[in-house]
Amino acid sequence: MIKNWFKNMGPGPLIAAAFIGPGTVTVCTLAGVSFGFALLWSMVLSIVATLVLQEMSARLGIVTQKGLSEIIRTEIKNPIFKFLTILLVLSAIVVGNAAYEAGNITGGVLGLETVIGNPVLVIGDFSFNTLSIIIGVIAFVLLYLGNYKILERALIGLVVLMSFAFLVTAIITKPNIFEIVQGALIPKLPKDSLLLVMALIGTTVVPYNLFLHAALVKEKWQTKADLEFARKDTFIAVILGGLVSMCIIISAASIQGDQIKNVSDLAKGLEPLFGNLAKYFLAIGLFAAGLTSAITAPLAAAYVASGCLGWSTNMKSKRFRIVWMFILVLGVLCASLGIKPIEIIKFAQITNGILLPLIASILIWIMNKEAVLGVYKNSLKQNIFGILILVISILLSLATIDKVFKLNLF
Repeated sequence: MIKNWFKNMGPGPLIAAAFIGPGTVTVCTLAGVSFGFALLWSMVLSIVATLVLQEMSARLGIVTQKGLSEIIRTEIKNPIFKFLTILLVLSAIVVGNAAYEAGNITGGVLGLETVIGNPVLVIGDFSFNTLSIIIGVIAFVLLYLGNYKILERALIGLVVLMSFAFLVTAIITKPNIFEIVQGALIPKLPKDSLLLVMALIGTTVVPYNLFLHAALVKEKWQTKADLEFARKDTFIAVILGGLVSMCIIISAASIQGDQIKNVSDLAKGLEPLFGNLAKYFLAIGLFAAGLTSAITAPLAAAYVASGCLGWSTNMKSKRFRIVWMFILVLGVLCASLGIKPIEIIKFAQITNGILLPLIASILIWIMNKEAVLGVYKNSLKQNIFGILILVISILLSLATIDKVFKLNLF
């Protein structure tokens, strides 16, 4: 049974790997430290929302054998709306992922630094973080091979490692099970927690994952009969990813204090209470989270750019490789030199905030087109769930814009 499950496993774990990056780890850490188990319900909500949207994306990819960006380019007929949509998608996904790539690599570096220290390479007036280069090289090799099966197996291995590491860390802290269940099932909104709730949802329901999933399912499955496997794959992977995020919140909830600002501080905070073991498990989990996101972010950007611009989406094509190489190299340079592209990241936050409801609404619209999906179009139940998630994504968008521009709407 386990052998068959692994055989039929598709890109689901890659999607889980993509949304559990250093940003997610940091947000979950802050949620646990600041509010204990009180915000676990928002992760449950995020998991449900992700399941609904990613199932639509996977179904679209298998039935049409095209990526979401390719469908957007062909199905939106109004030239002005098409141009604006493609421009916004390219800006948010390609430029945004380039900005966040440095954070992905830095997250992986933080995990390694906890275990092996911080080796620095000095060349002239510049000093480079050696670990950033090592992570960049690993990501480069896996992407350059252009072999989906190798990439899939590598990322599945890292996801299993990450899941195990964070699960063990949570178990070591010996949490109160009743309080966990209460926090997960009873929605509460403590004072000053709204933006953190939005952040938890925003780091899980990721716009670029909708593009990545539709593009990758057709690498694994080519017939509509495979929809059952795709749904199981999505269901298991997204729930597993959500549980990993919840484990981080649970681990962080055991630490109280304003000195905890990120997962690196959490590792130090756990050490005096639970010994070196917890620190090392947490470090391994952070390294795996950083490396998986460092691979999936450039991959998603390459699929989006290729689909939007009508290029080949073959992983070995020249243009496809140029896109992910640009993002990966830029991320390595920024992470190695300690450069933090704040303005670019701010721009990415704004465009991603606007993009999520836009892409969710376009996805729901496409999923109701009989000319595209035939009998596999959305059912009434799927549309109800989709519209509820669309409303949540609009609130998330407003909260993101409010935070970036400091409008104090919330």
